[in-house]
Amino acid sequence: QVQLVESGGGLVQAGESLRLSCVISGSRYTINVMAWYRQPPGQSREFLAGVSSGGITTYGDHAKVRFTISRDDAKNAVYLQVNSLKPEDTAVYYCNADIYNDDPWEHWGQGTQVTVSS
Repeated sequence: QVQLVESGGGLVQAGESLRLSCVISGSRYTINVMAWYRQPPGQSREFLAGVSSGGITTYGDHAKVRFTISRDDAKNAVYLQVNSLKPEDTAVYYCNADIYNDDPWEHWGQGTQVTVSS
């Protein structure tokens, strides 16, 4: 059973940085895409960034400037560096893993809360 465990969230001050981590376990196959999403209070979940098994990164409109995604296949981990945090970054941040040979192929973590105070 594939499990994703996020860490690194918490309460931070505006202007600070943080690094979210997600460790993915239990997969028998290559993890094709690792990604991060977030869900602000009262809003729908939005795509932030993804990185393929070949190292190609993609960023959503909200994450093109202050966010950096990276993956470590030796650790089956994906990271999200967020700089210059703003109160509007307050959200639950979710890790996602797409494993195309698996059924189901889409897997989610339980989420980690990030709260940015002004």
